[in-house]
Amino acid sequence: MHTKVAVLGAGSWGTALAMVLARSGRNVSLLTRTEEHAQSMLRDGENHRYLPGISLPPHLVPSSALHEVLDHAEVIVLSVPCAAVTPFLARLQHDERLLIATSKGLLPGTTERMDECLIRHVGKARTALLSGPSFALEVARGMPTAITMAAHDLATADFAASFFDDSTFRIYHSTDLAGVALGGSLKNVIAIAAGIAEGMKLGHNAMSALVTRGMAEITRLSLRCGAQPETLAGLSGLGDLVLTCTGGLSRNRRFGMALAKGLGAATAREQIGQVVEGERTTIAVCQLATKLQVDMPIAFAVQQVLNDQTTPQDALKMLLARPQGCE
Repeated sequence: MHTKVAVLGAGSWGTALAMVLARSGRNVSLLTRTEEHAQSMLRDGENHRYLPGISLPPHLVPSSALHEVLDHAEVIVLSVPCAAVTPFLARLQHDERLLIATSKGLLPGTTERMDECLIRHVGKARTALLSGPSFALEVARGMPTAITMAAHDLATADFAASFFDDSTFRIYHSTDLAGVALGGSLKNVIAIAAGIAEGMKLGHNAMSALVTRGMAEITRLSLRCGAQPETLAGLSGLGDLVLTCTGGLSRNRRFGMALAKGLGAATAREQIGQVVEGERTTIAVCQLATKLQVDMPIAFAVQQVLNDQTTPQDALKMLLARPQGCE
């Protein structure tokens, strides 16, 4: 049971997953960005910056030294923002261990999905994705969570999931890497729109319509990219969308609420205090939708608000003025 797992990224999600792994009896090394952060966690017994008040379990050791974290680890969990993934993948390119990525986003410019990025750097056999409806705070507290592990075959997905042997952390397996990657990425864009709707106090009817039509946009683009319909109807698709659009802990939703108050994107981002993946993903999603000629009016409306091309109020008018059509 005391195999070692390396977790790269000591933000809220990386720390929460490290806690699940440690509670499962694994020896866990958690990579921090700075030595100061590592020493703070060792001294306080908690990640005061991201998960204050939650004690770190035994067998979880933070460190800022990458070589120490990776040394003797059987599997690697990559839990950093999408923008920071590439440098780590370059470092791990010639490694032989399985890499479980938890980032949710598309890369602007390339519109590359997370699974595509991993496969390009480390190969399909070493690629796994963990995604689904999961707030880090609730996972860290040991509250029941169901999530999806995807890999190129079920045996690899099962092997990756076996490290998270926690009674409150249930993992379903999938071989639909594209669907899991896109579901986790695209929901953040719709969650920004949901936050704007909440901030504008548009009501439950509007929120229900937004989530439903947002799901239609996610499905159109994902199927065009080769995703499976059942994945989009599952935890890493609809499940994650509902959580992120309605849950008060959602950064993307809170970011949208700040935009609805008239704050610019930079000020709203500063107010959140953490990376808001949906902001960058919106750019990439609109690029990809344009390239593939997929209709995504909500995503493009969010992009226009982010770029200060329109106000939330005018974006709403634009969406309501669209020609009526069939579902």
